[in-house]
Amino acid sequence: TDLGRRFTDRKRCADPECSMLMCRGKAMQDFKGPDCRFVNFKKGEAVYVYYKLIGKSTELWAGSVGSDFGYFPKDLLEINHNYSNEELELPTDVSLNCY
Repeated sequence: TDLGRRFTDRKRCADPECSMLMCRGKAMQDFKGPDCRFVNFKKGEAVYVYYKLIGKSTELWAGSVGSDFGYFPKDLLEINHNYSNEELELPTDVSLNCY
């Protein structure tokens, strides 16, 4: 199956809408994504995680830095607060688009 712009077909969220925060972390290094589906951050910035991709793209999580939202490599995040221990496995509908 061709997922098109989707990285994977499953994700883990804290709630069915994936609107609740899962955790918060601190960026361990600067990150600039390859395209606009990714969120950029500087070392030391707070990153809020809304969902985690599972399946073939387990290295990517989605979250926000300030008012920006996007994907980033989970390895760059040092988790310092968990908001929810609930993890639901859900299908990914459409992934983030570039406008």
